[in-house]
Formats: sequence, C-alpha cells, structure tokens
Amino acid sequence: MTNTTISSTISRPDFAAIAALVKAGAKVLDLGCGDGSLLRYLSDTRNVHGYGVEINDENIQACFNNGINVIQSDLESGLSSFESGSFDYVILSQTLQAMRHTEGLIKEMMRVSKEGIVSFPNFGYWKNRLQVMSGHMPVSEVLPYEWFDTPNIHLCTLSDFERFCRQYGVHILERRIMNGDHQISFAPNLLGKLAFYRFEQQK
Repeated sequence: MTNTTISSTISRPDFAAIAALVKAGAKVLDLGCGDGSLLRYLSDTRNVHGYGVEINDENIQACFNNGINVIQSDLESGLSSFESGSFDYVILSQTLQAMRHTEGLIKEMMRVSKEGIVSFPNFGYWKNRLQVMSGHMPVSEVLPYEWFDTPNIHLCTLSDFERFCRQYGVHILERRIMNGDHQISFAPNLLGKLAFYRFEQQK
C-alpha cells in the first residue's frame, strides 16, 4: 500500500466505509464523483474499474488529472446513457440529500447496476437535533452550509431513508453507520453522523 493510500484511509474514513461495501475488481459508477478522489481510492484499495459522472467543469478537469474516466452529465436528467445491468455497483456518496428527484434516481441506480450504495449525513444525529431544538438549522462538519446557501434539499434520518426503501421496493443488503472512523451499533439514529447503505431492487 502506498503512502498516498495510507493517508487517504486516515483522512477519509467515509471512503474506507464505502470500500468495505465493494467487492474487489468490481465495475463501479460513481455519481456526482467530484474530483474523482473516491474512484481513485477504490481503484487503489479494491482494484475497481469504472466511471464517474460529474457536471462541474473544474471537477471534470480534476478527474482527468486523477486519471479517472468521467462523463459530464446532470444526474437530475437520469442515467439513460447507461444500459441496464452495466455495473456491479452504482455509488451516490453524500449527494442524495442534494437531489430533487430521489425516487427516480434510486430506481435508475437499481436499473443500471446489480447493487447501489448511498451515503448521506444523518439529520437525526444528536448534535443536529440539539441545534434544531435551540432554534437553528444544523451546521457541522458533515452539514457545513448555512440555511441560505445550502445545496441540501432533502435531508433525512436513518428511519426516513429506511421507510423510503420499504415504500419504493428497495431491499437493504447492508448498513454501516459511522461517527468519524468509528462504526456505531448502539442507537445509530441518535449517535451516527454518516449513514452508508448497500441495496438492490426488491425481488
């Protein structure tokens, strides 16, 4: 393992949590891939192959600089350019809460891949609840925006997301709830900052 990979593991426990859900050598599509850091991490640690989807011009160039295959597209327009069953995993990392058409995108993820992986900040985390009780929208490491400039439009708790899955035929295969680099098993909807779900279409 290179020094770069070791550093990434230490500084990005969220990447490590996603990597733990992905089989080695898998074909992956990363939606809203940013500068391609997650795909680079997965390539280095899990030997995955795949593509990123990103809309921002600067991030597209950063992906190229990182050696990441990237397609410029708006996720709100769907994934019609990808054939059904093209990937082993489609990943949506900390982007779900910024999407307007959540149901449609999750359905598209299940169409083009065997399994989907999403991660999102848990709005039910106790410090978020405390800030709401004090009369303010939460601002934190995983929710860094003020109410007036946030891209987040669909914040949810673990219970909210799991209810959504039951309602729309999403079968949850695995769940990891994290607080920093610690996995939370006790009272996860209260003590967990970030949620990671691996799922498939209900059979």
